[in-house]
Amino acid sequence: MFNALIVNKDEDSGLATAAVEQIDLDRLPEGNVTVAVDYSTVNYKDGLCLSPKGGGLVRNYPHIPGIDFAGTVEASEDDRYKPGDKVVLTGWRVGEAYWGGYTQKARVKADWLVPLPAGLDTRQAMAVGTAGFTAMLAVMALEDHGMKPGQGPVLVTGAAGGVGSVATAILANLGYEVAAVTGRPETEEYLRSLGATQIVARDALNETVKRPLESETWAGCVDAVGGDMLARVLGQMKYGASVAAVGLAGGAGLPATVIPFLLRGVNLLGIDSVMQPYDNRLRAWERLATDLPMEKLEAMIKPAVLSDLPQLGADILKGQVQGRVVVDVNA
Repeated sequence: MFNALIVNKDEDSGLATAAVEQIDLDRLPEGNVTVAVDYSTVNYKDGLCLSPKGGGLVRNYPHIPGIDFAGTVEASEDDRYKPGDKVVLTGWRVGEAYWGGYTQKARVKADWLVPLPAGLDTRQAMAVGTAGFTAMLAVMALEDHGMKPGQGPVLVTGAAGGVGSVATAILANLGYEVAAVTGRPETEEYLRSLGATQIVARDALNETVKRPLESETWAGCVDAVGGDMLARVLGQMKYGASVAAVGLAGGAGLPATVIPFLLRGVNLLGIDSVMQPYDNRLRAWERLATDLPMEKLEAMIKPAVLSDLPQLGADILKGQVQGRVVVDVNA
């Protein structure tokens, strides 16, 4: 028997609630690799899956959320993994359509796993999690489209969140001048500790303007907000610069024009972490092990245990979680 955070749905009210329960291996779904989970984390999607209505993501109840986990292979029917191997899982709709990482043991498909890269332990891997993995994919995409240090400041929106925190630390470590956007003035010291050299108030970018182009300001952008802010930022990009879109905290709409694309050659790059191909996953994780300063990663970590997750899920949906939550599922 082992512990797992199980979300059950009340048939009368139609609402779901989460609690730690003991289950056995027979209850785990089908898969060819069984993992003893060390750590998981908390992402926005996890908050949705823990919410009373499942955020539109959970298909069936009872359910175990947790879109990320890292741990040690206990049993494997796939030649790529053997007992004792350290592995990481992010994406593939695990924790949404499939049982996830808020458990001491998980059974999944080998195709969904990535070997833990040298230089990272399982706790650090979950401090990275989907948020940090997405941040690294965004930085890689911007670099692949020509962004280099010395071209000007790189904007990071939603900078105090999970993706933004890791993106800020990576970019600063690589020698970029980072301008961090936040709506929480109390996070300024935290963002500067990650390497941000400029703090931009959210209100300065949240207002739409009639002019499709403004002064060329940003050499690149990692955008976790979308909506009005993304539309505004597009008109402030330097010629040929790119924006990596990773989130929609400010809304899914985009009240923009095509003028920045046509007159300045601006690129809007979509970043998906869920179905990312294996080779690019491996490349991103290996880059994270070398390009993300571990001391800055440590500064982002907020420890938690399974019983903390219902409250943390509600907190992250309200924008009240700073940095990266690391869940010790065995504590």
